[in-house]
This record gives sequence, C-alpha cells and structure tokens, in this order.
Amino acid sequence: MVASSRWRNLGAAAGAATAALFAIFDLYQWALAYAGDRFHNDFTFYFAAAKIGLTHGWGSIYDLALQQAQLDAMGSRITIAQLARYISPPPVAWSALPFTALPYEVAYWVWSALLVAALAAAWWLVSPAVGHARVIFLAAALGWLPVIYGLQLGQPGLFVALGVAGSYALLKANRPLWAGVALGALALKPQLGFLVPLALLAAREYRAFLGSVIALGVLGVASVLALGADGLNSYFDRLSFAAGVPVNRELTIAYFAGTGNATRLIQFTFAVWSVGLAALLRRRGIEWMYACALVGGMLATPYVHLDDLVMLGLAAWLLLRARPVAWTWVYALAGVLAVEGEPIWGPVPVIVAELGALVLLSVASLKHDDRDTEEHRAEGEHDARLERDRQHLSADRQPEAVDTRQA
Repeated sequence: MVASSRWRNLGAAAGAATAALFAIFDLYQWALAYAGDRFHNDFTFYFAAAKIGLTHGWGSIYDLALQQAQLDAMGSRITIAQLARYISPPPVAWSALPFTALPYEVAYWVWSALLVAALAAAWWLVSPAVGHARVIFLAAALGWLPVIYGLQLGQPGLFVALGVAGSYALLKANRPLWAGVALGALALKPQLGFLVPLALLAAREYRAFLGSVIALGVLGVASVLALGADGLNSYFDRLSFAAGVPVNRELTIAYFAGTGNATRLIQFTFAVWSVGLAALLRRRGIEWMYACALVGGMLATPYVHLDDLVMLGLAAWLLLRARPVAWTWVYALAGVLAVEGEPIWGPVPVIVAELGALVLLSVASLKHDDRDTEEHRAEGEHDARLERDRQHLSADRQPEAVDTRQA
C-alpha cells in the first residue's frame, strides 16, 4: 500500500511538472506572437465588426469593403482574404461592442483576460479531480494546443465551453431552465455544441431544452432584425464561401469522405447517432449525455478549426467526472496527445480518436451498469424490509382480549 501510494504521488508530481512546463511554454509563445504582430488574431475582426456596426449599422458588418476600410483605419495592415474576414454570427460583434471604447491593445488584453477567466470558471465547474490534483488539470488545459491557440487568436470558444459547463452544473443542481439558458453562449460559435440542446430534448430534459430555445431564439431573432434582409444575405454568402475553403474542412469527416451529399448524410447520421446515445446514457449520469453531444458534434459539423477542439477536452473532463472504467483515462490521454500533435501528424489521428470515442460510448450504452444493479438491489432490499415492518405492525395492531380479572 505504501509503495502504491508513493508511485501515485510520483506520477502526480510528474504530471504536474509536465503540465506546468507546457503551460509556461505556451504562454511564452502567445506573448511572442502578440509581440510579432498585435493584430494577427481574430479579435481584430470582432473589434472591426463592432466599429462598423456602430458607424454603418449592423446590417453592414459583413461588407468586405467596409471591413477592409476599418482594418486600414486601425493600422492593422491586414488584407481581406479567405481566412481574414469577419464571418462570425452577430452576437460575437455585439460582445466586442463594449471594448470599442478602449484602445485596441487594451481591448485585446481585457478580452483575453475574460477568456482566461472563462477557462478557469469552466475548470472549476467540471474538473474531474479533487483537492490539489485539480490544479494539474488547469495547468494541463493552459498547456494544451487548442486552448492556447484559441487564446492567442482571441476566439470565443472558451465562452462557449463555459456556457456548456455552466449548463451541466445548473442541470446537476436541479436548475433545468437556467441550464438551458446558459446554452445561449452557443450563439457565439454554434458548431461547437449545437447537438447539446437536441440531446437535452432526447433525454427528456424538457425544461432545459425550453431554456435553450428561449435563449437561442431571442438571440437569433435579434440577429435577423439587426441584419435586415441585405445583411442576412451577405451573412449567408460569407458562410457559403467559408464552407468551400479546404482548411475549414480538414478536421471534419470531409477529410475522408469529400464534400458531396454522401458526406452530409454521414454527418447527419453522426448527429442522430450521438443524440440517441445521449438519451440512452442519461441514466448513467448527465455527464455522459453532454459528452455524447460534444463528441458527436465535432464529427457532425462541417466546419472545425484546431481551437474548436477545446470542446473535446471539455467532453473528456465531463466523462472522467462520471467515474468510468479505469482505462478511460488512458484513452482520454491518447486523444489529448492526438490533438496536441495535429500540426505534426495531421488530422487523421484526431478524427480517428473522435470516431473511437463515439464507438466506445456506443459500447457503454449497451453495457449493463453495475451501479444500476446495486441501486436496484438496494431498493429491493429496502422494499422488502418495509414489507416486513408493515407485517409486524399489522400483527402488533391485532385486538387483544381484555383481561377482566380483578387484581
């Protein structure tokens, strides 16, 4: 026992040291990237879109000529190109609106601080470890490529991750309506968790689903009204263009299946499969439901970048919280490494890891949960004891002959 404890402590120390080194290195790389070109990030486009919305109206935020003019006015030296344009939903520009009162450099770091705070809050809500071991997961998150890349770009993915983590925590606390409202964060990047509301519906979490419909519906209607017909057409044009850019599909199933109707059918199948799994696994715990929706969503979406894979990390945290079999930790680590090395060995290991995770979740949905058996047995024993007590009580209450003998 002492030897086992010693090895466990050594392993934790090694993990903590490795995670800390990766985190420090990644933060250093982030600082270098900013020093090299402070405008080389996606927040630049959010900031520019908010400025355009203020001066030209929200229906103009997808106008490429206005975007170029605003970028020039900011001194960014960025030229509009395939991957250099604002194509995010209107709520992203709205979220950047308060920062337009600040100088760009200050706005970028305040925005970045909020992203780091979102990461910390999501970690606090769903980290699978307890005590001091939780800190290792936070350091590991900072040292993980999708997280630091998203921070460097100023992507709102961590806000979405916090929304999903908050939804889980609220549903766990029996606040289903607010759990759905928290999913309003999906409006910032819908492809990161679009299956979560559907999973809630399939799992009969009707109040949570209603909350998500209300939150996303309000933001959707507000976006349509703000853009108007012309702005909406421009938005769809930008999305259509983005769908044709090869780099946007490299981390999707289209990497194997191409871009035809067959691929869309496969993606739709993954979506239905994942939502069905979420409903089946709900009895094991809501962690499973959220994990199925997140993993399946990455396979079903037609648009994924490296920073979007932060949602796979969130899915892993949620699943590990559910106390799965021990080897799940090994598979989760392998998936993390597959994503970490994507710039070296390409997207194939990442997509294979996602497919493997969905297969393993499917196997789990077919496997009888021993905890369910134990709970059922305990309930049966409890009912049997109640029945025996009831019988004794009935016997005790039988009328007895009154002893009329005089003392």
